[in-house]
Amino acid sequence: MKLVVGLGNPGREYKNTRHNIGFMVLDNYLGKVDWKNKMESYFYLTEINGEQIIFLKPQTYMNLSGLAVSKVVNFYKIKPQDIFVIQDDLDMTPGSYKIKRNSSSGGHNGIKSIISELNSEEFGRLKIGIGKNANIPTDKYVLAKFTKEELDMINKNMEEFKKIIQTFVEKDIDEVLKLSVS
Repeated sequence: MKLVVGLGNPGREYKNTRHNIGFMVLDNYLGKVDWKNKMESYFYLTEINGEQIIFLKPQTYMNLSGLAVSKVVNFYKIKPQDIFVIQDDLDMTPGSYKIKRNSSSGGHNGIKSIISELNSEEFGRLKIGIGKNANIPTDKYVLAKFTKEELDMINKNMEEFKKIIQTFVEKDIDEVLKLSVS
């Protein structure tokens, strides 16, 4: 069993905000599916190539993402190496990305929460750049909507994000780490 987590904040007011890139990428990957509201998350369970895959959008707000993730991980006994988290990254240009495993939170509060709750950094991550603006406080910037130009840059890599998720789902994090990165 594997778990793919898209990070974001619940509520219509946060739709298409920079912090919600994880939700956006999952929605793009899955299309229209029947999300269940369970374990403090939007939860979708499916089977791909004979393996059960859980897709998760925590509804605990970003800074408490680990609470929802740990509920699912503990209930289903999912190992950290079978978890893949999609997150925003302020230190990268919009649309650029990195694939990581076994690394620190880099100051990202959602990742800090997951690391703390799982007591592990072993899970894989797709870090997607959202840029930053020194003239806007970080907490306001991440909760602001993307500009059209930023969305265009992100949308250019949506097919690549799908490929990365698909590789994780069908293979494992080691295969994902071998993929080229922009």
